[in-house]
Amino acid sequence: MKMIQVFYKRNKKGFTLIELMIVIAIIGILAAIAIPQFTQFKQRGYNTSAKADAKNAFTAAQAYFTDYPAAAAVSVADIAVPKGPFQATKDVTTTAVGDQATLVITSTHLASNPAVVYMVDAKGAITP
Repeated sequence: MKMIQVFYKRNKKGFTLIELMIVIAIIGILAAIAIPQFTQFKQRGYNTSAKADAKNAFTAAQAYFTDYPAAAAVSVADIAVPKGPFQATKDVTTTAVGDQATLVITSTHLASNPAVVYMVDAKGAITP
């Protein structure tokens, strides 16, 4: 009887192996849920920054055409800082071609996977 009492001390402190395994399993389940969600969150952030750059480049191009109504075409170099108000976000590629009637602006984030290309037409409609 004395030997059994050694194993079952009343004031024993600590965790059992089963309790630790349960905690590790719960952490593993939470990580399995959180990591894909974080990846999707980053992807949405990349796409949002590309879309914002496309809209900002369009606004800057419209300001450029207001300042230079006789301009035959516009490029990103014409509307970007220091000449114009447009400043591209890091890792976002933006292009602008055409005159005021045929303006097309495209923008995509380099880290976006799959790559989403946002396009703004001369009327300001953005796709996708």
